[in-house]
Amino acid sequence: MTGPTPGGDRGVYGISVAAELVGMGVQTLRLYEARGLLEPDRTAGGTRRYSANDLDRLRRIAALLDAGLNLTGIGMVLDLEAENARLREEQEAPTWLAVMTTTSAARSPKPTGSSNNWTPTPP
Repeated sequence: MTGPTPGGDRGVYGISVAAELVGMGVQTLRLYEARGLLEPDRTAGGTRRYSANDLDRLRRIAALLDAGLNLTGIGMVLDLEAENARLREEQEAPTWLAVMTTTSAARSPKPTGSSNNWTPTPP
């Protein structure tokens, strides 16, 4: 029997499970949080809860460390990647809206009544 799977941004993993899943130490996860590299959810009691997105971010941090970046540089890279993704979404949304508007405007109006004197309006 399988239950519902949590969304990518829902914090479900405790710190020890998250650390094990990404192959890092618990103190390392606390350090990354202290440096502002990630912000896990918190329960009402203050317990950290990591999401699948947080685990992906931790893996990205590890890859950037392996590439030779320090934590300050990693913070900059992550911020730039997030801004880049936001700008892409922003750019794609008006394109979709413009296509819908253009498609709607290109359609000719249908004649009303029984008159055969209807002429379409130019685009």
